[in-house]
Amino acid sequence: MPTRVSAKHHPHDDAPDTAEDFRRLASLPPGPQRDTLRERVVEAWLPMAERLAGRFRSRGESYEDLRQVAALGLVKAVDRYDPARGNAFESYAVPTITGEIKRHFRDHMWTLHVPRRVQDLRNRVRIATQDLSQTVSGRRPTVAEIAEHAEMSEEDVRAGLEALESFSALSLDAELPGSEDGYSLSDALGSADPALETVVDREAVAPQLAALPERERAILYMRFFADMTQSRIAEQLGISQMHVSRLISRCCDRVREQVMRESA
Repeated sequence: MPTRVSAKHHPHDDAPDTAEDFRRLASLPPGPQRDTLRERVVEAWLPMAERLAGRFRSRGESYEDLRQVAALGLVKAVDRYDPARGNAFESYAVPTITGEIKRHFRDHMWTLHVPRRVQDLRNRVRIATQDLSQTVSGRRPTVAEIAEHAEMSEEDVRAGLEALESFSALSLDAELPGSEDGYSLSDALGSADPALETVVDREAVAPQLAALPERERAILYMRFFADMTQSRIAEQLGISQMHVSRLISRCCDRVREQVMRESA
């Protein structure tokens, strides 16, 4: 007669004794009987999964969503658990469920892409801030206090504090705090400077313009920078408008040829 293997003691006071059920699951072939037993085991361990989900309630996600993620982790743990290895189910299920919840936060909750290291710094800073808030009243803990409590450098604390504000993004159409006229973030954003496209051209012609005779430089400046007409330039220099036109055309051709020659 085979010896009945006694169930191992569970560290959870209200943990169900499902050792025999897991042994049966391992021996049953796929089918309705196995599916029914699997559902019963999952249901028995759901309270533990919900307790694990409750540890993450203060991180900005709804408890109902956390329960669903934890339940998914529990199902994975039930399907992958091997009772033949001799370990209690919860020793495998707890890290599996916790890992599933953390993966949910990493993959679905961050609006901005934040490196894993910075996410870890954020969590350490958040926990340290919560701990210190119980001893420091009337103000927020300082960077130095958080660094000492969490055994972190002040630079890492600052990175974690910045990440606390990066968990979600503000809509560009959202009204800014304190705004009374519907002023949104999009109203504060600038636009691309159209002159940026001419920067390269201006830098290319600058040496050639500087090499022109003084009178030609003055004519080009008055025409293209001071926006003066050819007639007014001619009047100011005491020459004919036709002469001004020829000088402008000749200078532009010379500068263009020199720039093209150097860029070839």
